[in-house]
Amino acid sequence: MTAAPATTTDAPTPTPPTTAAPTARPTPVGRVYRFEVAKLLSQWRIRVLVAACWIAPALFVAGVSQQSSLPVDTLFGRWMDTTGWAGPLVTLGFSGTWALPLLTSVVAGDIFTSEDRLGTWRHLLVAVRSPGRIFAAKGLSSLTVLLAMIAGLAISSSVAGVLVVGNNPLIGLDGHTLSAGEAAVRVALAWACVLAPTLALAGLGLLGSVLFGRSPMGLLLPAVVAFAMQLALMLPLPVAVRLALPGSAFLSWNGLFTEPAQLGPILVGVVVSLVWAVAATALAYTVFVRRDFSGNGHDTAGRRAITIGLTPIAALLVLGIAAIAPFSSVTDSGITQAKVNRSVATAFAHLYRLQTTQLHRPAVTEQQLRTSAACNRGGGSRTPEGAGNDWRCVVSWRLPGSTAVGRAIYQLDLHPDGRFMADGDGPKQVNGYFLVRTPDGDAPNPLWQFDANVDLLSTPK
Repeated sequence: MTAAPATTTDAPTPTPPTTAAPTARPTPVGRVYRFEVAKLLSQWRIRVLVAACWIAPALFVAGVSQQSSLPVDTLFGRWMDTTGWAGPLVTLGFSGTWALPLLTSVVAGDIFTSEDRLGTWRHLLVAVRSPGRIFAAKGLSSLTVLLAMIAGLAISSSVAGVLVVGNNPLIGLDGHTLSAGEAAVRVALAWACVLAPTLALAGLGLLGSVLFGRSPMGLLLPAVVAFAMQLALMLPLPVAVRLALPGSAFLSWNGLFTEPAQLGPILVGVVVSLVWAVAATALAYTVFVRRDFSGNGHDTAGRRAITIGLTPIAALLVLGIAAIAPFSSVTDSGITQAKVNRSVATAFAHLYRLQTTQLHRPAVTEQQLRTSAACNRGGGSRTPEGAGNDWRCVVSWRLPGSTAVGRAIYQLDLHPDGRFMADGDGPKQVNGYFLVRTPDGDAPNPLWQFDANVDLLSTPK
């Protein structure tokens, strides 16, 4: 008898629970920022530039301050052997014209271009997983390196000036004397003022680096724009146009060294520069996050660069002119006869008191001198306004207890930004010679040549 086969019931196989695949989180901005800073500082040219910014100004100030021939054609250059605070201002003038535009080009103008050259975008995106965080890290890292360079220029030139020449008072742009403490504060503020136009150039550098990819135009854009603005500012532009250019902030810090300070052009220049910086950076960010990274390289067509980069910047310039126009003039240079008369008379009165102290004569005040100036252009044949080297001034003053009126003649070379150099043309015992004979020996004559400034936004009295 055979047993019946056993019947088996197939039990259903349990399905393993499904778990959601882990989502990779983007790398924190702080970590990417540190990585980008390390990448920048690993480049030999960046290391050389940072070192140069911390060493070269000190060598320049120490060397020039000991020379018998000073750069008198440079603002504050004539005082480099008198006070240590003139050196950082001479360095600032050179930096605003040449150094900072070039440094900005090398740092900000190459921050994105280098990835296009090396074809490393896809690797970076896989690691970070966020174009926005990459842009933020690269922008902050370039800003960090630029700030380190600017700090080096300011600190090294100041330390060298104080150590080599001394912590002495500084003669301002209206002839009044600033104490060593006041000079230190205003020098620091002057360097702070150029941060805003440097940020504007850095924003343009980021925009050019994003727009032009591997093309060298991205690297050159900040320098080209800066030098174009410098050339424009050398022209007799209307005040509204001049102040609507961010490059004006590289020059308007001069107003910090008058009493009272000429703050109008400074504040306008800083605000305009910051607006340009924000606008250019926002444009760069918009283009970057919308970019296709599937290729090995990136080169933007010229038409797109014009529509995305040039057109908004041109519109920003027009809007800036329109915003400044109600507070200035869209046709005038801001340099009038009344302003020149007042600036020359004020500076002469302050410097006359300084010469009086040198000669150990009885002290006088500006009120007692009752100084006035009568200035004209071309011997009265030209309209007395605007920049030019044909200004001629006759300064008059009275000494206490005397009925005689003293007179001195000056030839002026007046720049479009309002700064001028007055060159004494007699009499010899007042301003006709570069030395003055004092009881302590010959000393530089403060009335022979002096620099002063016309406030382009002030209202003539």
